[in-house]
Amino acid sequence: MICLGIESTAHTFGISIVSDQKVLSNIITAYKPKSGGLIPGKLADHHVEVLEDTLRKALEKARVNIKNIDLIAFSQGPGIGHALRIGAGLARSLSILLNKPMIGVNHCIAHLEIGRFLTKAKDPVLLYVSGANTQVIAYEAGKYRVFGETLDLGVGNFLDTFARELGLGFPGGPRIEEFARKGKKYIKLPYSVKGMDISLGGMETNLRQKIKEKKHSKSDLCFSIQETVFAMLVEVAERAMAHTDKNELLLGGGVACNKRLQKMCEIMCKERKAELFVLENQFLIDNAAMIAITGIEMFKAGMKTNLKDANIRPYERTDDVDVKWR
Repeated sequence: MICLGIESTAHTFGISIVSDQKVLSNIITAYKPKSGGLIPGKLADHHVEVLEDTLRKALEKARVNIKNIDLIAFSQGPGIGHALRIGAGLARSLSILLNKPMIGVNHCIAHLEIGRFLTKAKDPVLLYVSGANTQVIAYEAGKYRVFGETLDLGVGNFLDTFARELGLGFPGGPRIEEFARKGKKYIKLPYSVKGMDISLGGMETNLRQKIKEKKHSKSDLCFSIQETVFAMLVEVAERAMAHTDKNELLLGGGVACNKRLQKMCEIMCKERKAELFVLENQFLIDNAAMIAITGIEMFKAGMKTNLKDANIRPYERTDDVDVKWR
């Protein structure tokens, strides 16, 4: 089976061609605003502008004729409505044009399924850290359950906001990581873990005050924010592993590209005699390969999305989905 996957939940518009055995292509085109955050209307315009070229590149790299596609998979939610509509619209059009079935995929679950597809992880806890999403997810009793999450801000959006305040640009995560390597002094910041959840709102307020005071270097602030936020994430991930009695940790989401976060998770897993799985960066960030992979799994389990049900679900939660393919 050959599946064409479409990813369009936020700033990334991606198309991937995946077979049962391997990823044949994974083309990613990211929208980068010159200043400020993501404006939904401009985001949608970007996705429309790059749609045709991204599709062409994905098919060419995979060396697959569009007529040979067996299944269309698209990110149905959660995400930014304006962006999701572009991907869903393309999926409906291709499904009608090619007379092929389609399947709507939960974006968060796809981050976990690609890890199971590309690594030896069998039943991992997923530490999913991206722009709007920060969750600790694991499979239990027919669903992917959320064992911990942010109570306010997604860690990626939090880092992007902080980077803008410091004048580092967008996306903020890579720039913060770069400056953090030069940091030498740890500055105490609010550490807010509440049971299995984290909160970043208090730290955001505290950091804004520190930036106004201009008493600390950018490098020290970046170093301190990474050490504090990542320690919180590792703590809740370890607690979820203990609670579920699982000995595998999988990282997913754009923030998981951060080498310091990977190292802290590695240390924790080593101490627990557990195994850590980290994908290539192209599969950690939002990408269409994960949508196609999950779509194949769902379709093989007898699931598909009818044309009238191929709407978007901007607020769909991870644990709303019945996992019939496991």
